[in-house]
Amino acid sequence: MTNAPEKSAHTKIAERLIDGRSSAGQPAVSPDGSRVAFVVSTTNLAKNTNVSRVWIDDAPVSAGDHDGNPAWSPDGRFLAFTSRRGEKKGDSTLHVLPVTSPGETRTLCTMPDGLGDLAWSPDGTTIAFTSRTQHERYGKDDASWQAPRKIERFFSRLNGEDWIFDRPQHIYTVEADGTGTPRNLTPGEFQHGAPAWLPDSSAVVASAQRHDSWDRDLANDLYMIPIDADTNPAGLRCLTGHDGDYGYPSVSPDGTRVAFLGQGDLRTFPQNAKVGVLPLSADAAPEPDVTWVSSALDRTFIPTVGVRPPLWENDSTMLATAEDRGDTHLYRVTADGTEAPTRVTDGAITVHGFDSAGGTVATTRSTVDHPPEVYVGDTPRTSVGNALAAQLRPWEKFTTPTTDGTDEIDCWIMRPADFDDSQSYPVLLNVHGGPFTQYGEYFFDEAQMQAAAGFVVVLGNPRGGSGRETAWGQAILGPKHPVAPGSGWGALDVDDVVAILDGALTRYPFCDADRVGMLGGSYGGFMATWLAVHHGERFRGICSERAVNNALSEEWSSDIATAFRTEHGPSHIDDPSVYEVISPIHAVRNIETPMLLIHSEEDWRCPINQAEELWIALKLLDKEVDFYRFPGENHELSRSGSPVHRVQRAEIILDWFAARL
Repeated sequence: MTNAPEKSAHTKIAERLIDGRSSAGQPAVSPDGSRVAFVVSTTNLAKNTNVSRVWIDDAPVSAGDHDGNPAWSPDGRFLAFTSRRGEKKGDSTLHVLPVTSPGETRTLCTMPDGLGDLAWSPDGTTIAFTSRTQHERYGKDDASWQAPRKIERFFSRLNGEDWIFDRPQHIYTVEADGTGTPRNLTPGEFQHGAPAWLPDSSAVVASAQRHDSWDRDLANDLYMIPIDADTNPAGLRCLTGHDGDYGYPSVSPDGTRVAFLGQGDLRTFPQNAKVGVLPLSADAAPEPDVTWVSSALDRTFIPTVGVRPPLWENDSTMLATAEDRGDTHLYRVTADGTEAPTRVTDGAITVHGFDSAGGTVATTRSTVDHPPEVYVGDTPRTSVGNALAAQLRPWEKFTTPTTDGTDEIDCWIMRPADFDDSQSYPVLLNVHGGPFTQYGEYFFDEAQMQAAAGFVVVLGNPRGGSGRETAWGQAILGPKHPVAPGSGWGALDVDDVVAILDGALTRYPFCDADRVGMLGGSYGGFMATWLAVHHGERFRGICSERAVNNALSEEWSSDIATAFRTEHGPSHIDDPSVYEVISPIHAVRNIETPMLLIHSEEDWRCPINQAEELWIALKLLDKEVDFYRFPGENHELSRSGSPVHRVQRAEIILDWFAARL
């Protein structure tokens, strides 16, 4: 028998931080506040999968490998959850578990294409949920027998979902006692999501794009959908005026208002999403009277992680999460907007999820050196991530001034393993994607792996990102943007990234300025290639992952093609120069820094042609470049790709930078 080859040190680091990793999420508080259900997810490298099970308090209550989305019945006697226990691969199943009395878990239905957004009717008789409704072509495994697809709208294919126009997400209901079959309340071509019941169980409010021009104007509306909408479609009515992006609805306890998350400017992205409140008028006409009740806090209420609808505590206040300079906190928001939102949580944390009932507030929260756990109040209820946390490193937050001196940038530094402050170390500068996202006080396995491999890790939140006031996020909109013209990509944001690096090198003598590498993905990949073109002399190596290298081809090949005008200004048809000037591919001859390109073959957000264009150009110019393509993965490889691929990706990155730094 041949002995298996010894694993490299970097492979061991990646496996240690990925295999067996457990975290808690999706908290659901019982109606009386006495119990908390949640989901524990664990990575299983041997099976190359992530196993998730539903727990209540301190023990698992489900036995499947892919269980989630716990939802309590209004009387607290039952817990609904989703799984994948169907006979066919890809089937999703809905189950109800008796909690307060003995009994078998019953299966309510099996759906062929996903199942989520569970919501019990207040009378306890019905469960609403979302699922995709497939075209008949999906019943044929052999594509050679399938009819051709006629594409008529933009956004017909989405990253991680593939084609969706012929498998739209609809709202279904099913009897909670298992006696019926699912009813599709919203048949047709349009997408629907996030159903929220009225108190009398007569209807749900949901988000949807049902008007004919939705794929051009990008409006997302709220709709009242009666439980007989499948037989009485005339009863379905729009509550908003196709003039904003309104989602994540939540009906007030008295049934007179609906809260939601969104914003009212369809021409501009990014926006700091706000909490809005809308009267539930009996009038069938669209109701434009939106009150933005969180406006006193200029932060986004759709955070980078853990988005959920606002949660009414009573008829006067509700809970919602918002980002703030690297933190994500739970806030209390008044329903009339007369008072500024107030923090419920505190400290250097990220709240990933929350729920509240019966006077009990539960959150899942993480820190940089601990994966997410369930907390009741400020007391941890779980310890599923403790074993991993014992191996994790903290980091230090610092600020550095912007190059133009107008503000300060939030930055973080993580010292390497076995740190000795008398020594100097190679540095890896990370730039996040988005650009409207943030680094911050959450468990970030990339930083942990890099530090464990002996690198100083530096990262920060340049202009264009989230977690700050609206003007910060909009600073890099295109110079020709009709609403909020900015510097465009590759200007103020680059100045800030260089300032982050210079701030770290100046402040921390153990950072070796002659041994600096840089890496980023998505928009961070754009920044990687841009820095290679314009500041390559600062770096010994740059990794550009799932990047935008040609903004012009990105605008017609991406799954969100045509939407980039909300960032850059004119469409690529009206003014292609706006896209060409921010495309680093056009200056590829200037790249002298060794490049590592990583891309997923099923990435529809930044299609793989973005990497192919850059790789071909660099190879033709005899530049130093390595290119790795991951089969079967999409834009989310580093976050939710297969465990095996995530280990392989980490090994590639760490080996590559170790050889150059």
